[in-house]
Parts: sequence; C-alpha cells; structure tokens
Amino acid sequence: MTTPTVQDPARRVVLGLQHSVAMFGATVLVPILVGLSPSVALFGAGVATLLFHLLTRGQVPIFLGSSFAFIAPTALVVKEFGPAAAGGGLIAAGAMYLLFSGLVKLLGTDRLLRVFPPVVTGPVIIVIGLGLSSVAVNQAKTNWWLALATLAAAVIASLWGRGLFRMLPILIGVVTGYAVSLLTGQVSREGLDAIAAAPLLGLPDFHAPTLDWRAVAIIAPVAVVTFIEHVGDVIVNGRVVGKNFLEKPGLSRTLFADGIANMSSAALGGPAATTYAENTGVLALTRVYDPRVLQIGAAFAVLFGCSPKLAAVLKSLPQGVLGGVSILLFGMIASVGIRTLSEARIDFAHSRNLIIVSLILVLGLGGAAFPVTVGGTSLSLSGMALAALTGIVANLILPRQRDEADGPPERTLH
Repeated sequence: MTTPTVQDPARRVVLGLQHSVAMFGATVLVPILVGLSPSVALFGAGVATLLFHLLTRGQVPIFLGSSFAFIAPTALVVKEFGPAAAGGGLIAAGAMYLLFSGLVKLLGTDRLLRVFPPVVTGPVIIVIGLGLSSVAVNQAKTNWWLALATLAAAVIASLWGRGLFRMLPILIGVVTGYAVSLLTGQVSREGLDAIAAAPLLGLPDFHAPTLDWRAVAIIAPVAVVTFIEHVGDVIVNGRVVGKNFLEKPGLSRTLFADGIANMSSAALGGPAATTYAENTGVLALTRVYDPRVLQIGAAFAVLFGCSPKLAAVLKSLPQGVLGGVSILLFGMIASVGIRTLSEARIDFAHSRNLIIVSLILVLGLGGAAFPVTVGGTSLSLSGMALAALTGIVANLILPRQRDEADGPPERTLH
C-alpha cells in the first residue's frame, strides 16, 4: 500500500493543525502533573517530532508528545532534586533507547518479528486503544451533551463531508464543540481571562539539565518498559498505514530516533517524548498518511510553545470537547487491532489462540500491575507494556497444534 500524499500546501497546513490539536491536551497535562512548563513541553514535542522524522528519513507518520510512563518518577525527581535533575534523568532514559537500538541492530529485527505475530499484535493494539478509553469517558462525562455534540460533528464530517472537510473530522469536531461551549457559557471565565491576558509571542522558560546519578537511577530504568511500548506503537502505526515500519526504516532506526527525540525534549527542560495514539487515531480516521502533514503539525506545536495566546486558547478547551474527540480516536485504535486479527485469519477454534488473546486483554485492560525492580528502582509493569510482554511469553511457551497457523507473516503488509 502506498502512502497517500497531499499535494495542496494549504490542505497540508490545515491537516497539520489538526494533528497539533489532537495531541495538545495530553502533552500539556503531563508537565502540569510533574511540575514542568507546558510551553516547554509543546516546544519540545514539536522539536522531538521533527528530529524523529529527520532520523527516520521522513518514512514514519508519527507524532511525539509528553510520555505518561515517566510521570511518577519524573514528579518524584522534580520534587526531591529539582527540574534540572529530572532533565538529566530523562536524557539518560533517552540514552537507554540508543542502547536498545544497538542491540536490535546486532541481533536483527527478524528475531523480534517472530515473537510479535498477529495473534499477539492484534490484541495488544486493542489494549492500546481501550486502555485509554477511561481517559476519554472521564473527559466526556464532565459534560456529556458537549461531548456528544463534538463527537457528532466529527462523525458527520468523516462520513458525509466532502473534499477537505472529510479529512478534518477532529478539527471540525473541536471547532464545533468549542463554538457550542462558548455559546452556552461552558468555557471558564479563568480561561477567557487567560486568553485575553496572554501575549501573542514569547519564548518558553527553557532550562538546562544537570547530571544527578540519583535522578538517573530513578528515571532511566523506565525505558525498559517504554521500549516495549515503542514496539507496540510502531506496529500499530504501521498497521494503520499499511506498512511494516519494523523492517523499513527498521526498529533500530526508530528506536534511535525516539531516543534522540527524548533527549532533545529533556535538554530543553521538557518531559520525555513518546509516540502518540491520539495522532495514530487521526491517521486511521482521515486516511491521510503523508509524513509532511505530521511535520507541519510539529511546527504548529513549536508555534504553540512560542505563543502563550494560542496555547491559552487550546488550554481553555472544555474537557467535554476533548472527551468527544477522544472517544472516536481511541476507538479507532482498538478497531485497528480487531482488523489485524481479522486480516491475519486467526483461527479462534484453537485453544492456544484463545488463551493468548484472553491473557493479553484481561491483564492489559483489567488494571493488573506487577512490581518490577530494575537497578534498585521499583517500577510497575501494567497496561500495554504488561499486555505485550504477556503475549510474547505466552506465544513462545504455549505448544502449537499441528494444523495451527498464526496467519500471514508481517511481511505481507507491503
């Protein structure tokens, strides 16, 4: 499958803006929770995404934003040792990605692909989408009518829109929801005052990192978990686009790019960056996979970081609006997982396949968390990382029946 491109520059700009809107809420939430600057996080996400695209030769339509996996250790380090020490720890975590990249280069991606057949990747993708469903519902339930109005506008644009409007369901949904919220007084007075008071342009509050081995010991081991998440995110992005990015540009290259991107965000004083399911959901919904659109979205993120007024407008979006679009985006990710199982012709008459999928779904979605100690640091293995690891182990140790097949190999995605 070829990657559709958008020839009209004006359309690419609007589509890029849509990607920035999709990632905004989660990207600014993380620094607020850990005690870092949201403006730096936006700027850092844009820079990280551009670096990722540069290092992967513009082949992977991925957007990077603030990572939730690092919230707990980063918040602890910021509180105990300060933001600069947290930056040093996050840079060390990025360096761990470079180490993983070297190991994959040495051992070969084919070995990894053998432990990620469709019977594993399909339900893991479902976990990625449904694992975020509670976030969407919690946002939507703050105002269900506003969320439904936003969702309805996005669905109508996607199904019945023509031309450019059909490519912009998320942006149209957000604009519609925001207009409804303004007309009904749902935008807070504090938000409107912040928009009025914010200057149009202004540099974020950058700060340099410092090396503190205590911070490194607390933050860097989290990369062991996010490595698994990276593999899952690259797989699901490839499934949406119809390509196997684990082979081209290659997992070692995407890991290297992710590590450098993480380090760049941390060097500016921002949180760790990671691939975003929200933006993969936009790809699935719009079917526009042109990497240049993501790069324009990254440029908008940099602009938001340098424009307190624009950032204030997006920050004033009611939770109900964000919930409405998130329901659609996260549901699209889960649907891609179901499609993966269907296209691979997984035979659920075999107990082995039923067991693997059941274990992944229940442990990945049921709230299970297993404590893991790495280098003296206590971590919690849960969610998508736990689901992926469970699927890998189950696929390796459960015996196959003679007539069983996993479905076509990953290579058939080309």
